[in-house]
This record gives sequence, C-alpha cells and structure tokens, in this order.
Amino acid sequence: MVLGTQDVTPVSFWFAVLPGASVQLDDLVAVQTRKPDGSFVNFYGIVDHVRTRHEGVTFDSDVQDVAAGLLPASVSYAARVLVTRVNPENFIPPQPGDGVRHARGDDLRMALSADKMGEKAFPGGLLADGQVLPINYRFVNGENGGHINISGISGVATKTSYALFLLHSIFRSGVMGTGASAGRALIFNVKGEDLLFLDKRNREVESREAQARAQKGLPDHRYALMGLPVEAFRDVQFLAPPRPGSAGAAIVPHVEQRGEGVTPFLYSLREFCARRMLPYVFVDRDASVNLGFVIGSIEERLYRMAQGADTPYLTVDDWQPDTEQVLDEDVRFDEMGSVRISTFAQLVAYLEYKLLDANDGEGDRKWVGKQSPATLQAFIRRLRGVQKHLTPLVRGDVSAEQAARFRPDPLKPGVQTTVVDIHTLSATAQMFIVGVLLRDLFEHKERVGRQDTVFVVLDELNKYAPRDGDSPIKDVLLDIAERGRSLGIILIGAQQTASEVERRIVSNAAIRVVGRLDLAEAERPEYRFLPQSFRARAGILQPGTMLVSQPDVPNPVLVNYPFPAWATRLDEVDDLNGRAVEDIGEDWLH
Repeated sequence: MVLGTQDVTPVSFWFAVLPGASVQLDDLVAVQTRKPDGSFVNFYGIVDHVRTRHEGVTFDSDVQDVAAGLLPASVSYAARVLVTRVNPENFIPPQPGDGVRHARGDDLRMALSADKMGEKAFPGGLLADGQVLPINYRFVNGENGGHINISGISGVATKTSYALFLLHSIFRSGVMGTGASAGRALIFNVKGEDLLFLDKRNREVESREAQARAQKGLPDHRYALMGLPVEAFRDVQFLAPPRPGSAGAAIVPHVEQRGEGVTPFLYSLREFCARRMLPYVFVDRDASVNLGFVIGSIEERLYRMAQGADTPYLTVDDWQPDTEQVLDEDVRFDEMGSVRISTFAQLVAYLEYKLLDANDGEGDRKWVGKQSPATLQAFIRRLRGVQKHLTPLVRGDVSAEQAARFRPDPLKPGVQTTVVDIHTLSATAQMFIVGVLLRDLFEHKERVGRQDTVFVVLDELNKYAPRDGDSPIKDVLLDIAERGRSLGIILIGAQQTASEVERRIVSNAAIRVVGRLDLAEAERPEYRFLPQSFRARAGILQPGTMLVSQPDVPNPVLVNYPFPAWATRLDEVDDLNGRAVEDIGEDWLH
C-alpha cells in the first residue's frame, strides 16, 4: 500500500510491501486512486529503490537484541516508484493506503505504453520478472524518430552483442511486416573475427538458455518468451580486405579462422579518383583545416584524370618516373607510350612530381596554383604516411572483372546482412573504408529515397566522430544522424564513452542504451536521462543486462537478453546446425 509517512506526488511515491510479498528493483507496478468525484486515475511506474528497516528501535546495535528475540520490533519493507504513466492524465497524487500491484498483462502494456505501439513493437529483451520489453519501431525506423545509441565499457557491456540482438529481433519479429525482406544491415567488424560467423548456429545456445531459465525461474527459454526463432542470421555476405602481398589471380581475404564464404574487397585506382575518395585519406583533424584547399584542388584534378576510360589503372603522358620515385616498383607503359599508374604508391609518386618536382622543382603551375611549397610538402608527406596502409585497398593491378567483383556492395541483391571486416586494417585504413562506404550509401539513399531501410552498426563512434575537430567521416556520420532517418538509414552506434562523441550524433538517437559504465563517466551530462539511482547501478551491471530508454517510457528500464543464437567465434560453430546426431546419418558422419 502507498505509504503515508513519505511525500506522495504524481511522479514518485513510496509503498509498503506486505508480509509474504516481494518487490525488487525494476519491477513495474500499478496503482489506482479515486478522485473526489468518484472517477479513477491509474498510475504506472518502475521500482527504483527498495529498503528494509526495523521499526520500534532506536539504536543501530538494537538489531542484535531484535534478532535474539529480546527486543520487540517489526520490519518495514518499502519501495520507491518512479511514475512512467498516468491514465487519464490527471496529475493528482495517489492516496496513502491505495493498493499497489505488480503490473502484468494489460497493466504492463499501459506501464510501457505498448498500447500506443500497436503492431509496431518488437522485443527489446526481458524485464526482471521475465516479461517482454516492447520497443516502438516507429522510433527506430525514422517514422517518429530514429537511431539507437549504446554506451558501455568495452568487453563487459557487450554493446555489439546487444546491437546484433536488436537486429535479429527487428528482422525476425515481423515488425517490418511485408517489407521484412527489404530491411538490410551493414555491420563493421572492428574487433577480432567474432562477427564472421553470424550465419552459423551457436552450439552453446541451448545449454546457456537452459541455465538462464533455471537461474531466473522462467517458464521457457528467453527466445521463446519473446517469440523469436533460435537461428543464425540469414543471407549474409562477408567482406574482408585483401591479404597483404596477394595479387593477380591470388587475391584472397585477410582472415585466419574462416576459410570459405569471405570475399576480398578493394577499390580500383580509377574509382578512387572518379568517386572523389581523396578527402577520406586525410583523417587527422589538422589536415582538413590546413590542407583543405589543396585536397579539394587535387581531388578535382584526379576526378578529371579518371574520365574517358574504364580501366582499373590510370594513364598519364606528362611523367617520366625513375625507380627511386616509385619505390622500385615496375612501371608499365601502354601501346601509346603513356605511363600506366597501377599502384597507390605510383599515384603518390605522380602527385609528388606534379606538385614539387616538375619544372625544375617549381611544380606544375596548373596543379600548384598559389600554394606555398611547405603546404604542398605537408600534403605529400601525409600521403606518404598512409601509402602502405592503402596500397592493398586501392590498386590498379587487377583486371576489370576483378575490380567489379571485389568492389564492396552492401546493397547487393539477395543479401540482407553485410559484414565488413576491418579489424586487420590500420586506424587510417579503417576510417577510409568506413567513410567511403557510408558516403556512398548516403548518396545512394539520397537518389532512391527510403524504400529500403538500412541499419548501420558501427562501434567506436568516438574514433569516427569525436566531439572535437572536423573530418569528412564525421560529416557523413552527422548527415546520417540528422537526415538519415528520413532516407531510411538508421545508425546503431556504440561507444565506451558518449561524452567523447559528437553531441549531435548521440542526441539524435531516439533509443538510448547503457551497459556497465565507469562511474565517473556515468556522471557526465550525456547520461542525465538516467535517474541518479540508475547511474549508480550502471557501474555494477553484468554482461547481458542493459538499461534501455525510449521516448514512450519516461524512465529507463533494465532488461536482459538471450545468449546469441549465432556463433561469435570459431569454436562455437554448430557443425550439425542444430540437428541431432541420429538425424544426420552414419555416412555423413564418417
């Protein structure tokens, strides 16, 4: 019953727990109070604080006498509620003595505003008592809002695991209706090779879910409670950078654990120039400020060079390279005697010649303009610094057929989920690939509109869109955060510290999720959407447990989610794909 010894307000109140009953943190409760005119007002809320104390004693040491039966005292068991909804919206306080009950069934739907979601709800996990948390898809797909942001300590908060669970729930819950086949996902794999087995069933899922069911006293395993299939991702393509040193017909992906089903990706030199990729090479903050004019000028020059042919390489007539200039690489000539630029190193050497060495060291005036030699030298110096990182990715030593086949295409027909493995690349190459792919995706969606929804899963947002400084990659992510939802691009971004990410990217996320946080980080302004009691608890959350905030529910809700049904490493792959041994056949086993 609602307590009368504490203030009772329309937004929070305390209630006493009767003997034999139990209440824990994160339980959802309902209260009904009667107005003076006889009508009723219903309050729904979440328990954010519970406590017990002895009543009738004075000193702390009295607990020993009470426990020994020498001193009479009663135990007061009480809980505090943060109100999530009032129906109808008459903001009067409940009355002391009003009954408080667990919110189940229709009460739960009202407490979580599921009645407003209709058919546009998908499971976001399970509450503490085993009931399903619905998430309003309209605040994910861009209809009313868009984007999901996940914060938490690396390796403990399991940010990527929860992002993948949300994707699985969206794709398999039926929330996308008849357009389910049109939903796509672009996932960047930035740590290890964990995400290269999403299409394989996890051999441990049944045993792990049986353990969870026993520990939490659930009537069934968690996938069944949420109405989701226990299966791996379907229609997946895996892309990985070429192994360094591989060339010609021997270009193979740079992966160690998976031997089949992974395609190498690369860009041709002509694509690099024609599609204006040069700005994404300069990922440091100073370059975009100090060298902005030079980068823009050279980008335009390279674009013009790439016109008029469709070969992966470039040809130029105004260069006579020496071996030192092109790092002892073979320089080839075509049938007209023009120099063929076939590697990124040769492209850098050509630019160095045009900017610094032509005309007896004065540079080609058409390329140089009025730029100072120091600025041009800084430009070349930065290109030389990234040359070894981009040489395997940007190349003209491939055939036209290879250039077309290895071009990364996250919207490939028949593919729902694309995993781009970039964990073996340097930080510079990672940012180049992320920036180019997201730029191309955004430009494509600007042309075709939001007919297909594309979910982009990107961890380490603080690296790609830091709070301070500017870069082309940050500009693309800002465009996606601010305009992407109207085009059908939804960012599922994650980071360890939201305080280090561009504020506009985090604030544009309608769904905010928090795993375990460093307690100092939890006090930053970016987490003010969490009540103080939730911020204190964020430091002790366990893997598989998240705090989820969505616009329909004014206070965050703690959920847990099931063990992945898809393999996250090689030794988890279920070779039998979930079938019993006796169903396979002796011949296959032998």
